[in-house]
Amino acid sequence: MAPGEQFSQRRIGLTGGIASGKSCVGRWLADEGLPVLDADQYARDVLKPQSTATTLVLERYGQRVRNAEGNGIDRDALGQIVFNDTGERRWLEQLIHPAVQQRFDVALDDLKEAPAVVLMIPLLFESGLESLCSEIWLVDCTAPQQLERLMNRDGMNRDAALARIDAQWPLSRKRDLADHVITNSGQPGAWEQQARALLQMSPAAGL
Repeated sequence: MAPGEQFSQRRIGLTGGIASGKSCVGRWLADEGLPVLDADQYARDVLKPQSTATTLVLERYGQRVRNAEGNGIDRDALGQIVFNDTGERRWLEQLIHPAVQQRFDVALDDLKEAPAVVLMIPLLFESGLESLCSEIWLVDCTAPQQLERLMNRDGMNRDAALARIDAQWPLSRKRDLADHVITNSGQPGAWEQQARALLQMSPAAGL
């Protein structure tokens, strides 16, 4: 089956590495009028205070990850655990990913009449969610840029930033799997012309 044939709408899978700039592209697509479904927001919703997933996380890690209010999760503390222990990260992903995919299924059903929709999924390839998309856009930059941007954005030291980058597939691996690569290694916003050209392209073109 050719890409896109299984869908009656254009489904743009928007992905990239952490701090590569995919959120900027996602906001631009939203400003262009496309519905943007955000996997990170869904994951935050899954771990909202007093949710089932939050209860399980607190049962596993206890006070180490409890927030100051006592009713939810300190995400920084949780990150310190899961980004330094592959086994714990996999446990958390197995807890969160099915719930996130369910949120996507519901949202896509609600938007089935929309001509196009964006699925912003940082771990699209890692989670095996390519089948949700008719085409995949990768927001790309160089490895040194990714590291520098993450350190500057989140105030992380080099080791902490590298741990988060290493928790994902490298951008070099994702490039070969994407249908289109948006280069975000130049001046801020320089990618917009390329993104606009892709958006105006016929969905089947170039795939």
